[in-house]
Amino acid sequence: MQVPAPVEYERATSVDHAIGLLERLGGSARLVAGGHSLLPMMKLRLASPEYLIDINDLHGELGYIRVEPAEVRIGAMTRHRELLESGELAEVFPIFRDAERVIADPVVRNRGTLGGSLCQADPSEDLSAVCTTLGASCVIRGGSGERVVTMEEFYRGPYETAVEDAEMLVEIRVPVRPSGSSAYEKVERRAGDWAIVSAGAAVWLDGGLIADARVGLAAVGPNTTGLTAVSDALRGREPSEELYEQAGALAADSCSPVTDMRGSAEYKRHLAKELTRRALRRSVARINERG
Repeated sequence: MQVPAPVEYERATSVDHAIGLLERLGGSARLVAGGHSLLPMMKLRLASPEYLIDINDLHGELGYIRVEPAEVRIGAMTRHRELLESGELAEVFPIFRDAERVIADPVVRNRGTLGGSLCQADPSEDLSAVCTTLGASCVIRGGSGERVVTMEEFYRGPYETAVEDAEMLVEIRVPVRPSGSSAYEKVERRAGDWAIVSAGAAVWLDGGLIADARVGLAAVGPNTTGLTAVSDALRGREPSEELYEQAGALAADSCSPVTDMRGSAEYKRHLAKELTRRALRRSVARINERG
């Protein structure tokens, strides 16, 4: 039977309390919210913290979705279910609802959090791909104050982030721009599983031409990947099937999948190409539907 190593337990009552505990306990402590990633790793002894700091009581402080004219601010303790059910968020960024519909199952979505998903830094993680696609930034708080980093700065490698031992992720900020929409596509072995490959796209139009576009891929490299080559190729062009085909080919060429139990590298490149096409097509269609 898989059981974790012995661990001490603390329950934080506020963000400041949690940071104080992290400062006192150092690198031997880990935060736990939903626990759906950390606890399985502890059972396999892939993670062996000496202390667990339970931050579920911080939902009242960090569980929010605030849609403002210039940006959307989402607290790190916001549950997957809340992201899925927020009509206001789906109106601005439908990619969140697309992704949440294919994340795990209701049990996980009821307890798991946005912050936990991002801090796990799994290369196959759905919301990491979503936030990379949208050009989000992460607010990290420590005893000396807050700092804001981009998604590219947030991820330092597989399962490694810019959050230091005595810090915690408290908020995600996503810039809002006019005449845009987004979409998420995923292929998985079974419902709710980790992605074999997934692709997110966000497109902004101006006068019928693509003013800007972003594509993010997951499960095809050491971290979720934002593809600047695709953005460069799309800007200033009129949306078309030929353009989506070109973007898909660039996505396939720009990723670095490996052959594993989920599929061959060749198959994953094919999925990167096809899912990029689908996500771009659906993003543009959503803009046109709004008129």
